[in-house]
Amino acid sequence: MQTVPVVRASLDEFRRAALTPAPRLAVFDCDGTLWNGDAGLGFMNWSMETGLLSRNASGWIADRHRLYRNDQVSEAQICGEMVQVYDGLREDEMRRAAARYFSTQVEAQIFPEMQALVADLRSAGTDIWAVSSTNNWVIEEGVRRFGIPAERVLAACVRVHNGLVTSDLIDVPTDEGKAEALRRAAVRPDAVFGNSIHDFAMLEMAARPFPVNPTPALAEIAAQKGWAVFYPAAVLADHTK
Repeated sequence: MQTVPVVRASLDEFRRAALTPAPRLAVFDCDGTLWNGDAGLGFMNWSMETGLLSRNASGWIADRHRLYRNDQVSEAQICGEMVQVYDGLREDEMRRAAARYFSTQVEAQIFPEMQALVADLRSAGTDIWAVSSTNNWVIEEGVRRFGIPAERVLAACVRVHNGLVTSDLIDVPTDEGKAEALRRAAVRPDAVFGNSIHDFAMLEMAARPFPVNPTPALAEIAAQKGWAVFYPAAVLADHTK
């Protein structure tokens, strides 16, 4: 069975499609879309390595993630548990940790093309939101580099009581949950940018879907739907045959 070839957009083609005309409202996934890699998983591992998480908490979440990799725990469940594991820590401590983690581990992985695009969209008056299944502390810290305020972030989060993180989940935006989170916030995107199958539901919401650095599963869907995909220079070599 012959597969439909993926249409790859050049940087100029991608920018022209995204900026002409400038959308009224644009939504961006974060991990793999605005920067390379999985900042949620990275923060979990960094938390264990630096001692932010106790030995017991580290062992528990490591076991849960092992079950997730073996398809015994769902995507939504593990994303929620990767926030709940910080139960009992102070939120200000979490924000300091997220700032340190992002600046030392993720900032260098930001895609310059995406940072420039977001800046151009903001200059054109586009209202920009970020949606992620990674915890809100890391995402809010990361998207500050893009000029996206915390009140425009929908990310995995738990309730904070008297300054302490709890295990009471508020939201875990992944898969259809991303689209549901946008609808709850009354966000109706004209353009959506995402990199994985977990972004598909919100990509479908937009008249202008933009797969960026797509995973194989999303690239296959993009080919079937005729969506052009864009690979930033930092990852392009991995996708050039």
